[in-house]
Amino acid sequence: MALDLDAIRACLEGAIPAVLATCDTDGTPNVTYLSQAEYVDAQHLALSFQFFNKTRRNVLANPVVELLVIHPVHGAMYRINARYLRTEVNGVLFERMKAKLAGIASHTGMSGVFTLRGADLYAVGRVDPVALPRQEIAGGGLNRLSALRRCAHRLVDSSDLDSLVERLLDGMVEDFGIRHAMLLMLDPVGRRLYTVGSRGYGRSGAGSEVPLGEGVIGVAAQQNTPIRINHATLEYAYCRTMREGLSGPLVDREIPLPGLAEPGSQLAVPLACCGQFLGVLFVESAQDMRFSWDDEDALVALAAQAAALARGFQASAEAPDHEAATTEALPPAAQAAQAAQVAPLRIRHYEADGSVFLDDDYVIKGVAGAVLWKLLRDHASEGRTEFSNRELRLSPEIGLPEVGDNLEARLVLLTRRLVDRQASVQLLRTGRGRFRLLVARPLQLANVPR
Repeated sequence: MALDLDAIRACLEGAIPAVLATCDTDGTPNVTYLSQAEYVDAQHLALSFQFFNKTRRNVLANPVVELLVIHPVHGAMYRINARYLRTEVNGVLFERMKAKLAGIASHTGMSGVFTLRGADLYAVGRVDPVALPRQEIAGGGLNRLSALRRCAHRLVDSSDLDSLVERLLDGMVEDFGIRHAMLLMLDPVGRRLYTVGSRGYGRSGAGSEVPLGEGVIGVAAQQNTPIRINHATLEYAYCRTMREGLSGPLVDREIPLPGLAEPGSQLAVPLACCGQFLGVLFVESAQDMRFSWDDEDALVALAAQAAALARGFQASAEAPDHEAATTEALPPAAQAAQAAQVAPLRIRHYEADGSVFLDDDYVIKGVAGAVLWKLLRDHASEGRTEFSNRELRLSPEIGLPEVGDNLEARLVLLTRRLVDRQASVQLLRTGRGRFRLLVARPLQLANVPR
């Protein structure tokens, strides 16, 4: 009985090498093992092009091939008949295969040998079973569709971007059973992603950054496509701040990215809505082969919902809010600190990168740093504590981009970063697009020019 690729996607994971058969123009066959076969859709797959060898010459001369693949769990075997269409040497498909091949190479000790030259795209003619499992594999484990339903219900109850971040990350742990996860948002000005929340690590890592195009997270962001690697790899591990051997003032302004020291599986899923890329949901595990196609499908669907909600929260935060701001007293500890004779909070702002230090403790930089500096200056000079998103957007000193500024996400990041540092300055949301600056100590401001 003929099948389609959707029925055997698990065979195209790279866990067990596929066998590729080709023929030259005289009909002489050639059989070889293949590093990677990549599912594209129900009618197409891509094969890794790595070497200029007999197989490559045969494919270019006679584009019909047959592929033997094996299911990594129950050992069923399938034969795929396909026809070569073209080779892609850049773009989404190529980058996804390049990332996965790095994982396979690292897992097999062939990191210096496996180099992807291109992604060969094939149209699938038939998929036929060759050897089916002898007995039915017992069901069980997580039902991804049910987990998706539960987590989706969590998200629709979000009231703002901050609560959306919390509910999405909680859903990874409680609904999907994924212990390690983080959410990163785009900074279009610096072409970087910054962490706004995480689960499963010793620290939140709020404010840590990943450049576009670097590691699993950066490649998924740059290509706006999911990247899933099910074997440990050094080449596509997320970037980390390398402090050993470094010196200088900029070293202390880098926040290390949270993450597993030796991840066995990684999955990065972009958040995008209406053609606008917003960020990346990243999950990982110490276990090899932890994330399946079903996991990827479920998280892609969830990320689409999260992106739509995040975009809506961004827009609503800029709309006029005619409701009166609620009155919140300072926490008791802050009240006591204000009443006592306490040392002033020394604040340094560096114009070069917008970084802000509180009592020699680095807090934030970039646009979020410019926001914090404006709030503190206005408080010190005018005694202000109440602010709105709208006024920040209109403030020329902050330097928000005209399009895709992600202001609400930057405020979420700043709020979480101040909590992480247990700073004497905190932000409190008081209404839609409104927030309050809480200051527990007198301020002593110093600006360091470029």
